[in-house]
Amino acid sequence: MSANTLVNGDLSAHPPQKKLNRRTSGSSIYDASSLADVRLSLVALHAREAAITNRLSSLVSSQADLSRELGRLDLLRANLSSQVIATRSISNGMLSSAAETAGRLSNRVKELDLEKDRVQQTLKVVEQVAELKACVHGVVGSMGAPQDWEAAAGYISRASKVPEPIIRGGFAASIVPSVEVPDAPWDTLENAKESLCGLFLREFEKAAKDGDGARITRFFKLFPLIGRGHVGLDVYGKYVCQGVAGTARATLKEVPGGAGRQDGFFYANALTKLFEHIAQIVESHGGLVERHYGEGKMVKVIEKLQMEADVQGGIILDSWSDDRSVNRRLTDVKSYPFSFLVQSLLPQQKTLGGTPRMGSPAVGGAANPRASEDEGVNMKEIDGLLNEISVMLGRWSLYTRFLAGKCKSPKAPENAALSIPAVLSNSTLQKKVSAKLIEPYNFMSTFFFRRSVEKAFQLDETPAGLSLNLNKPIEANAPYISSAVDDVMYIVSAVIQRSIATSQREVVSHVISSTSRVLDSDFIKMMHQKMQDESYLRPVVQGGLPPEDKIVTFIVLINSLDVSIEYLARIITTRLGSSPEQPNGASPANPLAASFPFENDVVLVTSSLNNLHSTFTTKTTTLLNDRLQVLFNQVVRQRLRTIMSETFRDADYWRTEEELAEIALQNDEDEDEILDRVPRRFEQGWDALMKPIARLMTAKTYNTLLEITATYLAKQSLEKRISSYSGKTNAYGAIRMERDFNGIISVVAKGNYSVRELFNRVSQILMIANMEDDEWEELVDAGDDGGIEWVLSEEERLKARNLVRE
Repeated sequence: MSANTLVNGDLSAHPPQKKLNRRTSGSSIYDASSLADVRLSLVALHAREAAITNRLSSLVSSQADLSRELGRLDLLRANLSSQVIATRSISNGMLSSAAETAGRLSNRVKELDLEKDRVQQTLKVVEQVAELKACVHGVVGSMGAPQDWEAAAGYISRASKVPEPIIRGGFAASIVPSVEVPDAPWDTLENAKESLCGLFLREFEKAAKDGDGARITRFFKLFPLIGRGHVGLDVYGKYVCQGVAGTARATLKEVPGGAGRQDGFFYANALTKLFEHIAQIVESHGGLVERHYGEGKMVKVIEKLQMEADVQGGIILDSWSDDRSVNRRLTDVKSYPFSFLVQSLLPQQKTLGGTPRMGSPAVGGAANPRASEDEGVNMKEIDGLLNEISVMLGRWSLYTRFLAGKCKSPKAPENAALSIPAVLSNSTLQKKVSAKLIEPYNFMSTFFFRRSVEKAFQLDETPAGLSLNLNKPIEANAPYISSAVDDVMYIVSAVIQRSIATSQREVVSHVISSTSRVLDSDFIKMMHQKMQDESYLRPVVQGGLPPEDKIVTFIVLINSLDVSIEYLARIITTRLGSSPEQPNGASPANPLAASFPFENDVVLVTSSLNNLHSTFTTKTTTLLNDRLQVLFNQVVRQRLRTIMSETFRDADYWRTEEELAEIALQNDEDEDEILDRVPRRFEQGWDALMKPIARLMTAKTYNTLLEITATYLAKQSLEKRISSYSGKTNAYGAIRMERDFNGIISVVAKGNYSVRELFNRVSQILMIANMEDDEWEELVDAGDDGGIEWVLSEEERLKARNLVRE
């Protein structure tokens, strides 16, 4: 092995180590300071030399093996080259001829396949021409002496399956004609179709005139066989429309004496019969049409029927509008002045009238015998019209839903929402329903509800026999509310239910919107006016209490507001089948889904009902809370000040336990009675004040009043009283104070434990004041809260700690 090989094979592979070793050995020799160091360096160099020599020897010995393997590879390469040359010669000499043969065979097979395909196509054409010839001769033969119209139509139907290019081709033109049928096949077939179509039309019309259902069905089934399906559907549509028109005219025919049209539901029944007749035709004949004319063809008949429904339905609605004098009644409704509501809400009229208003023109007393009519508008007639319109709109909705299902695309999913088909949305009857029914209904419904609210307040009465005297029994049943609330909420329920019965989203949305508007502008404002003017709690003398009858009436009005919220929530819950507090939208169990099947109708109706509830609740609750605050300020707070003064009249929290015992001994009193004096006095005064009020109020309004009172009592009375004793009481007095105040809190919170939370500040102040020093220090060391949910700031806690004088 050459030196160059050694350098490339080994030394260059470790140049850093070589240089490092050279520097290391050199530096060690140069650093040697004695003979011993020189000898050690020399020994190290000899050892390194021996190692390098061994490595070079192993590389030299492996060089022979590498050379031998390279020689073997050169021999294999030579053998493979000869094999490659032999393989190429075989490929060029033997396989090229086989490839040429395979190519020729493949081309020949393709030619045979093409010839076979052409033969099959020729046979198919021959068969089709033979079938055409048989059909042409069959048609001519059947239309001859046998007059077998079914057979003739069947031959034409078979011929229609032959492709048009074959029928009009030259081959058919030369083969099909014969002595009996010399014309071209397409001319023969077309003439036969026209002849049969005219024949079928005449026979169909004759059978329709005779009322022969079997013959009508027989010839109706033949039109699609001769390629005249559109003619059959058209003539069939005319036939069923004649029946619809005849039935509608018979229904509207004046009965003897003219009593029929005076029936409140005569026209509603007529419209119902019209829709039922059409639905019966579609349901019973749909299968026949679909079977013989194809899927979806019944829509053509429905379009014809709807055109007739537009005519007959329009006649019914026009006759109804004229007989019921709808336009005149609309004029009266729109011009009605609502004098009582307007005058009651005017500032200059706020002192007029009272409750009940027995002199009202609407009461129907001797002064005015009209019990159901006021200022030219008969409420009973308006109610009857609304009921009749509601029935007609409900029938229209059912009819619309039925046709929407029949016109639904067969490819549509089974559970897909219905959509109103164009045949209905663009119909004349749809426009007439909107103009003649929906618009009058919206106007009259708004008037009916507002007039009912006005009448309810005209006839308003409060429960008799109510008193703040606990010794007087009350014969009326709780809750004690004004009669107007019952009347108005009954009308609300009836108006909403009647609008939902129409199944018309536009009607329901308008009715709910107008109901919300009237409740806000009339009902709530009238209640506010009564509480602000007629029954406002004004004391007879400065600093005194209002008259008892004013307090009772005011409480009844507060109850009325509270109960009206409850009643409306119950109405909405009944209609939705769920709590109105749930998010807008239709749940799976929503009972409205059956009445509003079209797209998003049920979601919009549900949203309208929830909006009505939330709007009314918000505005009524605001007024209710304000009036409760007035009741507290004018009645409860006035008496509460006197009660608190009497309760703490001779409170002496600076006395020691011994002094208190001595006073009890001197006055010949029990010491426990002296200790219980403060809470006992408060309980007596509290019961005398609150029990009469609680007896008259609803549970919810009383609890709210109780919370207002407790808040005032905690912040404005007890906390201030504690502050007034700061630095004036001793440790024993602080214990008594805590006991007395807890007794007061227990009296106030009796029956409503949550009220105790309003006294948390008072309780914590007294708790801190009565803590032992070690407990207080432990609490301070514990940090910010010490495991207690504080309602006092750190400064307030320190102030409470200084309540007891040292």
